[in-house]
Amino acid sequence: MLTVEKLNAMEPELDFAKGVTQNPVLHKDPVRWVAVRGIKHDWAIYYHLATKLYSFVMTNGDKCKTKEVIRDLVPCDDEAMKLYRY
Repeated sequence: MLTVEKLNAMEPELDFAKGVTQNPVLHKDPVRWVAVRGIKHDWAIYYHLATKLYSFVMTNGDKCKTKEVIRDLVPCDDEAMKLYRY
């Protein structure tokens, strides 16, 4: 579970979770996603088609903006969720 303490201990711009998922909220086809700690004490999840490399997804992906999907991909406590960068 992601907590503020874990988030604060990470290096900025670290990709700390990633995977491939099939979620119709994100896209009809499978997507590759990556959770990234921001330069400030925040974080976000980016996604793109599953055929893309993680490095591409980090720089060119769409940002996940649905709270339920965010928490499904990266389980986190309420305090860490408040630091999510929409």
